[in-house]
Order: sequence, then structure tokens, then C-alpha cells
Amino acid sequence: MSVDDLNLVVLAVTALLLVAVAAVRLSSRAGLPTLLLYLGLGVLIGEAGLGIEFEDAELTQAVGLVLLGIILAEGGLTTRWPVIRPVLGPALLLATLGVAVSVTVTAAITYGLLDVDLRTAVLLGAVVSSTDAAAVFSVLRRLPLRRRLGATLEAESGFNDPLVIILVALVVSDGWEQADPLLSLGQVIYQLVVGAAVGVLVARAGESVLRRSALPSVGLYPIATVAIALFAFAVAGVVGASSFMAVYLAGLWLGNARLPHRNATLGFAEGLAWLSQIGLFVLLGLLASPSRLPDALLPALIVGGGLLLLARPLSVVVCATPFRSSWREQAFMSWAGLRGAVPIVLATIPISAELPAAETIFDIVFVLVVVFTIVQAPTLPSLARRLGVGDAEDASDVLMESAPLERLDADLLQFLVPADSKLHGVTMWELRLPPGAVVSLIVRDGHTLVPDRQTTLRHGDHLLLVVPSRSRLAVERRLRAVHRAGRMAGWLGENGEDGSSPRDPDRGTPGRSRLEVVQQLLRRMRRSRPPPTSG
Repeated sequence: MSVDDLNLVVLAVTALLLVAVAAVRLSSRAGLPTLLLYLGLGVLIGEAGLGIEFEDAELTQAVGLVLLGIILAEGGLTTRWPVIRPVLGPALLLATLGVAVSVTVTAAITYGLLDVDLRTAVLLGAVVSSTDAAAVFSVLRRLPLRRRLGATLEAESGFNDPLVIILVALVVSDGWEQADPLLSLGQVIYQLVVGAAVGVLVARAGESVLRRSALPSVGLYPIATVAIALFAFAVAGVVGASSFMAVYLAGLWLGNARLPHRNATLGFAEGLAWLSQIGLFVLLGLLASPSRLPDALLPALIVGGGLLLLARPLSVVVCATPFRSSWREQAFMSWAGLRGAVPIVLATIPISAELPAAETIFDIVFVLVVVFTIVQAPTLPSLARRLGVGDAEDASDVLMESAPLERLDADLLQFLVPADSKLHGVTMWELRLPPGAVVSLIVRDGHTLVPDRQTTLRHGDHLLLVVPSRSRLAVERRLRAVHRAGRMAGWLGENGEDGSSPRDPDRGTPGRSRLEVVQQLLRRMRRSRPPPTSG
């Protein structure tokens, strides 16, 4: 390739990337996942548009699995453990038993209504039965849902991919008809358990290294963090375990660890995930053949309709009812099971295995994802309002950034006082920070000031603190508590735990009702009242 050819390639790629970035605004207004626009871009520059020929399913599969790993790593990094911890039960049940129910029902509908053999029906059921992390994250994180409901759907989408990938690989293999069910079940359990163990062990080791390292550049911390998550992905693959389970749990562990420059890491991971989505969906759009897609419309409607109207609701009822989820929440969960990149990537596996019905499976899945994303995604906000599962309270939390100061055995902590924070009006002495923690600088309206005990905080203040390493967690909790409950945080029972707030017990986190807090406050006031004097 000459220099001129290289320049043309760079020009085309960067132009496509800029168009894809600009398209995010359009998709946000329409309430659609960006995957539709990126798939459209891939089709537009493909054989039916600009004429670029691309038919390498094996390359698409290999690249797609790695890009999905990056997307799952970002999903884990940006998921708060205190939020998903209360919903692990229903999320894991949906990701295992729920997937099995969806596969069984969808395969039965496909086999009964379409002219396909049993293997093709099972493959179609397996490929489309898992919800897609990229689609769920991009749509649901813009909706003010009840925290418990949103966390259940997000955790399910992160955990259900490994099981489906294992199932598809088993069905595609040559000996699937003679496969021993117990042996296959043991293989599934091995991949999930070992994958989870690899993810946690690699993440714990990576956390220990990052917390004890003072790297020469801030930009190295995000790179190292994402690299650790992807290292877990690769290690799990080498030992024959689930790479997706490993990378998601590694990201979840690292995202909830007290790592240096956490906000910079999350920003870097988010940008990398966007880039992965763009590349993945454009590549999948390139692989599609628009001339074959009209023939796949009716089968896609049959398979997708059976999945959406029967298989998914049944799996939700079976898995959510034991956890006392209301019928309104179950109805929303049934409709919010979005499909995206994962089914299309999985549909490339039969093509690589050269199965007779491989192209048919890919076309049906491609059309199904596009059609049902258009049907489901835009209706989710109105459905949440009609069912009453929305949550108008979407309060921001203080965003804290830290960096190690090795020689002083201390950390440099900075954060911004949000516009709705109850830190506004609190003086320095009312913060009551742990011993050794010092607010060394405040940046306000572009000017710096060194605070004293009487300095009052305001909305928009940037605070810079020097905190002993042993006290950093306590400082963060105290600042978070005052941000949520004000100077009376201790009296109101706010402990500043990440993701918890006693002022909002309905969000699925530990806490007490307002009545209990007021009653405790009155009891304290009675105990502190001086006894009446006689005469």
C-alpha cells in the first residue's frame, strides 16, 4: 500500500467515524440504540451501497467477540456493586434458567411454524435468546427507572451472554446429536465457574498492583485498568472457560475498587466502548446482503414475535415471581429484553462452521434485531410511565477522583460539588472530616482560595484534599453523606455508603423510612432535654 492509498484509507475511516459520532445525537433524540444507525452505515457502504465487498464471516466473528469483550468490560466498570448486589438473585436466574426457557420456547415455535430442521430451530432459539448488553446499557441508562428494576436488566444482560455462546458452540459442533446431556451440563458449569474465578482473581491482582503504583502519567491508569480486564478475557479463553464471564466480572470488580483516577478510567472505557460499538456494528452491516433480507422478513417476524410475546414473558414470570416482583415490573422486563450485537455475532458462528442453513440463520437474526429494536426501544419511556415503574428522582452523586502520593503515604482527592448537592452552605468545620484530612484548595468561579474553618461551600466548587491513605474511604463516605443529607447526615442515619441512601428505601438499597428517621431524631431530642426544675 502506497502512502497515497494509506491517506485515502485514513480519510475514509475517520470520515465514517465522525459520521458515526454525530449519529449518536440523532439516535438519542429518537430513543433508538445507536446499533441501528451503525448497522445502516455498514449496509450503506457495503455491496448494495458504495460497493465494498465483504464476506469474511470468520474475521467478523473473531473481531466481534473481542469487541463484545470490550463492551462488557465497560459495562462492568460502570456498574455499581451496591446497586446490583440486591438483584443478583433474579438477574442470575434470568441469565440461566430464563435463557433456557427462552431457548426452549423459541425453538419449539420455530420448529413448529417454519420449514426448518430441529438443529436450525435450536440454533435460532439459542442465538436470539440473550439480551444484548450494548443495547440495554445504551437505552435503559437514559431512562429514570426504579434502580432495582434497571439494575436487574443490566446485570442480566451482562451475565447471560456466556451461557448462550456455550450453547451455540455445542449445537454447531459435529457431535451435537450424540452429546451426553450431563457432560454438556458439566462443561457449561465448568466454563461459567472457572470464567468467574479467573475474572475475580485477575482483577484482585490488578487492583493490588494499581493501588500501590504511582505511574508517571494519569493517562496510563485507564489503559492499565482496561488491559487488566481484557487480560482476564484472554486467560479465561486459554484455560477453556467463559471469556465473557471473566471480562464482565473483572470490569465489575475493578469498577468498584478504590483505584487512582477512577473517573478518568471510566471516561476512557466509555470512549473505547463507543469505538467498539461503531466498529462492530459497521462490520456486521458490511457482512449483510440486502438482496437476501426481504426473504427473511416473515421468518424473522415469526421467530421474534414468539420470543417477544411468549418466550420472554414466560421466562420472566418463572424467574421473577419467586422474588416477588410486581406484575408491572415483570411486564416491563418482558418488553425491555432488547437484542443487538450479540445475536448477530453469534449468527456468524454457523457460517464459519459451514452449516447448510447458516446464511438463512444470519439473515433472519439480522432482520429480527433491526425490526424488533425499532418496535421495542422507542416505546420503553412511555411504557415505563404507563406501568408506573419510572423514578423521577435521578439525583447526582459527588464524583471523586484520587491519585496516590507514595512518599507521603497519602492520596490527593478532588471532587465537584454538584448543582443539587446539600454540601451547599456547609462550612469547613461542619464537614467533620477524619483526622489528617485537609481541604487544601477550593476553585470557585475560576479563582482559587485557601479555605479556613468558616469558609462555606457552594454549588460548583472544586475541592482538592490531601487525605491519609488509611482514611480515604472514611473521607469519601463522609463527603458523600453530607452531599446527600446535609450537615445533619449523622443524625439522619446517612452513612455515605456508595449506592445506599436511607432517604430512598424503594431503590433496592439498605435504608430506613423517613418516619423512622424522624422518630429517632425526636427520641434523641427528648434524651438531651434537661429535666424540669421544681417550684
